[in-house]
Amino acid sequence: MKVLMVNGSSNLKGCTFTALTEVGKALEKQGIEYEIFQLGAKPIRDCIGCGKCQEGKCIFNDDDVNKFVEMAQEADGFVFGSPVYYAHPSGRLLSFLDRAFYCSVSAQKNPFHFKPSAAVLSARRAGTTASFDVINKYFTISMMPIVAASYWNMVHGNSSEEVLQDLEGLQTMRNIGANMAWMLKNIACGKEHGIARPEVDRSQRTNFIR
Repeated sequence: MKVLMVNGSSNLKGCTFTALTEVGKALEKQGIEYEIFQLGAKPIRDCIGCGKCQEGKCIFNDDDVNKFVEMAQEADGFVFGSPVYYAHPSGRLLSFLDRAFYCSVSAQKNPFHFKPSAAVLSARRAGTTASFDVINKYFTISMMPIVAASYWNMVHGNSSEEVLQDLEGLQTMRNIGANMAWMLKNIACGKEHGIARPEVDRSQRTNFIR
């Protein structure tokens, strides 16, 4: 089993990376592999609502959205990490998620359905719970079980060194990893005993237009 993590920070080895790595250590203790997908500092386009993804993939090929969606097909769970910018996740992560999740709607096999996910935030001080709420909304409309922890999924610090001093935040990250591993193992056990995924009632899009 493998968990695919996304570092939504342009800083490859900063606070968000430190938080995700702590989650990963806890996963490895439970025999679960993990990989951190780095968004980095290169530009990421916004979704323009062109609908071309309904033909198989996003029309833009100058960033890694299509690559991620392919990798997501093989992943068993996800962790999406972001720094906090003005009480919201990074703009690059939101543009990335908008396109990745919209592409998945038209995929032959949705890469996100029924796969456990967690959001992780890093901040110097505040804005974490608002950012946490934003990322979780991607999960709730994609039938993804949300992995809980012992506190809000956040670490505090203005550098990776300061994050390592946030003992409660690091404890929360380890609990995310442990709970993710437990959930993945229970899902695998259910499959072995013939417990299938729920049948998806295909959405009826209601528009209140007169």
